[in-house]
Amino acid sequence: MQSAPQAAPEPGSDSAPKEGAERARQVRTIFSEIAPRYDLLNHVLSLNIDRRWRRAAVARLDWERAPRGLYLDACAGTYDLALELCGRKGFAGRLVASDFAHPMLVQGGPKIASEPVSAVCGDSLVLPFAEETFDGATVGFGVRNLADVRAGIRELHRVLRPGARLVVLEFTVPPNPVMRAGYLLYFNRILPVIGRVVSGHPWAYTYLPESVKEFPGPKELGGIFEDAGFSDAGWKLLSGGIAALHWGVA
Repeated sequence: MQSAPQAAPEPGSDSAPKEGAERARQVRTIFSEIAPRYDLLNHVLSLNIDRRWRRAAVARLDWERAPRGLYLDACAGTYDLALELCGRKGFAGRLVASDFAHPMLVQGGPKIASEPVSAVCGDSLVLPFAEETFDGATVGFGVRNLADVRAGIRELHRVLRPGARLVVLEFTVPPNPVMRAGYLLYFNRILPVIGRVVSGHPWAYTYLPESVKEFPGPKELGGIFEDAGFSDAGWKLLSGGIAALHWGVA
């Protein structure tokens, strides 16, 4: 059962990423409270580049090998990545969209009313599915928020059928010094202000840049994929290194 959202702290007081159970509480609080403005902020703050990134993620999923299969979108939010797969010509399968912030699933509910998507409120560290259930899985900007990234990747491997692919889309820090400087200026100074004004949340969009800075880089995350049992693990920088696409085969 979803617990009632907790009262938001004063600006900045809870914005630093936590660890373990506190991280889970922090993330659930953030996404429960910003759910009503989440879609708007995603598109505004990314200048709509997020749509292009999701297309790239679905293209990497190799869903054509099982077009009538069952797929998982973990940390699904308001279903944008799941809907990207549903909209592909030739896709005739079904999706399960899971997220542990129930208000996000509720907020996006009207978007999947006529789509082959089932919503499940569940924790990506303890997915409520049997082993080898899915023909593929995606995660869009959610792995960074897990209380234990390694455990989360292992859990995703557990629920995938042999040969199924996991694709993770995540923010990263650009390697180019000039690009990195501009990116960090936007992320640290501009994004928190816009996010706070539009969402009304005092610290959610201060947490975001902090969580990106502490997250493993693409090479390290690729190693985590391999340690979890994924083969053919790879990654690709997107938009100059603002985001990265990761993949691996179970």
